[in-house]
Amino acid sequence: MFENHLPTAELQALDAAHHMHPFTDGAGLNKKGARVITGASGVWLTDSDGNRILDAMAGLWCVNIGYGRPEMADAAARQINQLSFYNTFFQTTHVPAVTLAAKLAELAPYDLNHAFFANSGSEANDTNLRLVRHYWKAKGKPTKRIVIGRWNGYHGSTMGSASLGGMKFMHEQGGLPIPDVAHIDQPDWWMQGGDSAPDDFGLARARQLEAKIIALGADNVAAFIAEPIQGSGGVIVPPATYWPEIQRICREHNILLIADEVITGFGRTGRWFGSETLDIRPDIMTIAKGMSSGYAPIGASLLSDDVADTINDAGEFNHGYTYAAHPLSAALALENIRILEDDDIVDHVANVAGPYLKEKWEALIDHPLVGDASILGMMGSIRMTPDKASRAKFKADEGTAGYICRERCFANNLVMRHVGDRMVISPPLVITTDEIDMFIARAITSLDETHAKLKADGLMEAAPAG
Repeated sequence: MFENHLPTAELQALDAAHHMHPFTDGAGLNKKGARVITGASGVWLTDSDGNRILDAMAGLWCVNIGYGRPEMADAAARQINQLSFYNTFFQTTHVPAVTLAAKLAELAPYDLNHAFFANSGSEANDTNLRLVRHYWKAKGKPTKRIVIGRWNGYHGSTMGSASLGGMKFMHEQGGLPIPDVAHIDQPDWWMQGGDSAPDDFGLARARQLEAKIIALGADNVAAFIAEPIQGSGGVIVPPATYWPEIQRICREHNILLIADEVITGFGRTGRWFGSETLDIRPDIMTIAKGMSSGYAPIGASLLSDDVADTINDAGEFNHGYTYAAHPLSAALALENIRILEDDDIVDHVANVAGPYLKEKWEALIDHPLVGDASILGMMGSIRMTPDKASRAKFKADEGTAGYICRERCFANNLVMRHVGDRMVISPPLVITTDEIDMFIARAITSLDETHAKLKADGLMEAAPAG
């Protein structure tokens, strides 16, 4: 274990001098000083000043089994002593890779029986981009190259995966999206549904996919990629009509369906995979995060029998990563899955923590600042608004209220993330009902303080309609 012997100010100075953070205004952070986390256990973090912080984001949507599990440390030591590293190139394999691939085939729904490993969800989605194009070429349809995603969807931050995602602020940097990627609108009824009923809106948004396929030509479209529930876009749960219509469209127009389950996989929705919860039948499933609960980097593309057989029969697939299915990462993923099974953690989400959190979370709609409180399993969002009746945005720049609320959460030893003016959560799946009570109490305090500051600063003003 690395012991910290430096005071917080010195650690922050070293961080500012040498460490460049992801998705961060570097100059602003360096002036302010980074928060330094020194330990963690269960759902709790400890920082360098000794504060005990309730982590309602499970790290970054990933620490499903909670922090500090000694079984994971033991599994890591056993694997390093047995086989610290070997690759799976050159017609070679190793026991952790074989065992994990078989276990994933056992857990995954339908005929997703084959795993192509990566080191992250971003890498796995890059794999998917190349793989679906190679698949259709092998099928004698080389013009089927375009992959359709959704605006405000998130699939990673590499050139390929960020292009598949629809985060426009990411596209502004680095010349994105790359060619042969298109987007349709997201199924966010609260923000974009207007006067339509949710079910009607869900159908309309799904049918944008059909219109896009027809406009591009079905012979040019390879796949549609989407998260069952949008995560980084704000935990947007689609209307019930959305996914059945998406599936119909993909089948009728002969395009592959990719479910990005990097966030929704491994119990977060109360089933092993979000596709089971929402009755989605994908051809490819992207997994990462909860596969190892963040204890080691690992990701994968789970492929249907048809997709895998087509790729295997087409000769050499010239793609892969040095550390894919790394023995240590694979061993930790297997131990993580064992813990999820042996401790009945998915059942805990479905029948204990999930229903209890849903009751408490949805009650936040009574707060004067909250216009929407959505939740499915152990991922939820609240939308802050100056006017509930009209579902109005704030007149201030998007994210102003969200940033204020995030800072109040930190001040109250709580981690909630802001996405624009939504506050989103994805706590460790092992959270107890007592810890949920503590979490909700801190969330209410933070909302109260945010509301007071917005009023004091003249920011409780609605944007003009339209």
